[in-house]
Amino acid sequence: MKVSVTRKSIKFLPDSSRVVARYFMNGELRTKELISRILVMSDLEVKNVLEQINREFARRHRNLSAIFHRHYECVLPIIAEMKINEDELSEERKWLIGSYLTMEYSIESAAFFNPSIIEDFDQSGLEKGEKRIIISFRATGEGHVSSIVFRRGIIDKDNNLRIMRSGDSIEKAEVLHKMMFNKKRILSKLAEMHTMDIYSTLLNDLPDEFEYSVFKGLLTAELESPNISKEKQEAFEEVLWLMNSFYDIQFKHDSDISERVIFPISDTESRGIEDARFVRFVDDDGSETVMGTYTAYNGHSILSKVITTEDFYTFRVMPMHGEESQSKGMALFPKKINGKYVMLGRIDGVNNYLMYSLRLNQWKNPQIIQRPVYPWEFTQIGNCGSPLWTEKGWLVITHGVGAMRRYCIGASLLDLDDPSIEIGRLPEPLLTPLEDEREGYVPNVVYSCGSIIHNNNLILPYAVSDYSSTYAVVDMEELLEALLESKK
Repeated sequence: MKVSVTRKSIKFLPDSSRVVARYFMNGELRTKELISRILVMSDLEVKNVLEQINREFARRHRNLSAIFHRHYECVLPIIAEMKINEDELSEERKWLIGSYLTMEYSIESAAFFNPSIIEDFDQSGLEKGEKRIIISFRATGEGHVSSIVFRRGIIDKDNNLRIMRSGDSIEKAEVLHKMMFNKKRILSKLAEMHTMDIYSTLLNDLPDEFEYSVFKGLLTAELESPNISKEKQEAFEEVLWLMNSFYDIQFKHDSDISERVIFPISDTESRGIEDARFVRFVDDDGSETVMGTYTAYNGHSILSKVITTEDFYTFRVMPMHGEESQSKGMALFPKKINGKYVMLGRIDGVNNYLMYSLRLNQWKNPQIIQRPVYPWEFTQIGNCGSPLWTEKGWLVITHGVGAMRRYCIGASLLDLDDPSIEIGRLPEPLLTPLEDEREGYVPNVVYSCGSIIHNNNLILPYAVSDYSSTYAVVDMEELLEALLESKK
């Protein structure tokens, strides 16, 4: 049975005008020379130059002076090394130094793709048949650095999407690092990463629960030792790298959701935050939390992370544990099954796996539930976001890769009580790249990171060749009928 798909005409395109103020430091020597030049300026010169900078850039960023001060504080060690009495520097001079340590970065100039959609917490004030939604996107700028951005909109009774106007500025979050750590879990995580044993000598002297500041003090003392070996230095830096990957981020409450960007923060994601898959998770007690998974990339290795929020202002970020979690494409089920969290993942890069866990960020013992069967998915099969509950089973939107590395979107149905059982799988893709969808940063790709069901229709946002995004609508009755018939 052929399932009809209605592609909508709306396009989400890259927008080079969307910029953030990013820290920029061009080497220690050049920074010292720069600071020296600013120090010899008169107070009047400092004031005039700063006024000119504010005149040209203040309307593009919220609270620009606070950004400048934050970037100035990044070079306090250099200020101290230059034997400059910081107390004698005026706020204006500090801001001016910070302005030279700032650059604008266009977060979505290259691509705006891999969308994920969830129902908004607030469904008030809507007409019958309408639903307020939040869509996340992977925004990519210069150097292919990716971040997470959001848009809010309303889907009407006819499945037409109306997106709210984006805010005028973009805000990066304040970072709040986790303060307390469990030694056993840190050691377990380092063992999973196949790191060296040297770090254990440092951690053994710490209590079972220890503060970040205490550990950092010990680590700093070790790293400053003139006799430290390169091997030991690398091992200790790896421990710090891991611990810095736990953090909370906080956005100001006067920002619109379209102005909030989750930009790479820790070293583990310095080259990008990729393919966030968000889901409205309902716990056993009925409480709801937005949970997501994403891939952190530092240019050499990946680290799967979990991100949670209850209001889209405060987010908690933590790395996943378990060797089997160190892969791309992790997608969380929207509720527990038999008291456990459940996750899909493409552990070996080819097949779809299922995992259970009592802990949200610890995943082990995966089992293969889907292998490539049809020619359009012979290279690999994976998920396109979190499964959707239906009375007939868990609806899993999948991606398949075939000849010429063409990505298509398909669908499968898994048993509600035992998702390792595949009830049905479409033999043909739901979506293949149309002729006008084949060109982009990565040609011949349609891909999604999450969908929802609205008015008995599947609302499926998808990316077009890793460049832009749009969405499609599929009748659920027709889709489920085709899936159930596929196994007869």
